[in-house]
Amino acid sequence: MVTLPPDIEYFTYARDKWLPSDPQLISEGLYAIAVVLSFSRIAYILPANESFGPLQISLGRTVKDIFKFMVLFIMVFLAFMIGMFILYSYYLGAKVNPAFTTVEESFKTLFWSIFGLSEVSSVVLKYDHKFIENIGYVLYGIYNVTMVVVLLNMLIAMINSSYQEIEDDADVEWKFARSKLWLSYFDNGKTLPPPFSLVPSPKSFWHCIKRVVNLFKCRRRRLKKDIELGMDNSKSRLNLFTQSNLKIAESHSFNSILNQPTRYQQIMKRLIKRYVLKAQVDKENDEVNEGELKEIKQDISSLRYELLEDKSQATEELSLLIQKLSDKLNINTTRCE
Repeated sequence: MVTLPPDIEYFTYARDKWLPSDPQLISEGLYAIAVVLSFSRIAYILPANESFGPLQISLGRTVKDIFKFMVLFIMVFLAFMIGMFILYSYYLGAKVNPAFTTVEESFKTLFWSIFGLSEVSSVVLKYDHKFIENIGYVLYGIYNVTMVVVLLNMLIAMINSSYQEIEDDADVEWKFARSKLWLSYFDNGKTLPPPFSLVPSPKSFWHCIKRVVNLFKCRRRRLKKDIELGMDNSKSRLNLFTQSNLKIAESHSFNSILNQPTRYQQIMKRLIKRYVLKAQVDKENDEVNEGELKEIKQDISSLRYELLEDKSQATEELSLLIQKLSDKLNINTTRCE
């Protein structure tokens, strides 16, 4: 029996003797992940804020570009990881550091080299195998140029372009997300937050009882309908035809009831229609049609002709006035003589 001193707790005693799969170690790792995820729940209420709401929406939309980039990133990463592992897997213990000797070490070295945290000595061998070292240098250099210089800069450019596109309509997008957040509080959600929602509440019992009662009522209605249909069909000769028609009608009515939109869906459709109509009106107001351009050209050309005509008339009148003035001057000079 091992007795622990009072100043030593269980989770700090002989930790180096624990197995890697000890439940305490697993619980600590999962708890650390849960703490990180719990802080991300704050993002749920950020759309209600005028300053952080548009920023969160813009960042959320750029995640799509990141996922598109990840396909190309994973393809290049796997190609170089497998190639470097095949090149150095035979030199386990014969390298300056254990990089690229196992799949795990290859992953670590290539991943942290993206952030400049890997050393160039990762490809150096203790043996005098210069050809292998040169191949390693070339592959490692091509990987860094491809990932750091090309792909990362391309990702930054994609994020900037998509962010700018979303930022232009960020105010409308934020108002839409805020309205969606407000409407979520009007829905019939759970009474208690998780993990307390696992415990049955009086509300859940009440809903279960209502479902059972509705189930029995539906069965009674079906029995009554079957009896009535049986009596009617005994009087008619179209037994199978009427039953099939009634089943089809019941299925259509049931599907129509299920397909009826809820109040939340109706409100969302109205908001979407209002947003689309506003966007169309703004687009029509901003853009100029070809017909309007033709009208503007015609107005300019007609104005030009009118100005030319006015100019010609003005020059003619001016010449007439000059002629009259010269005639009067000549008459006055002759009288004076």
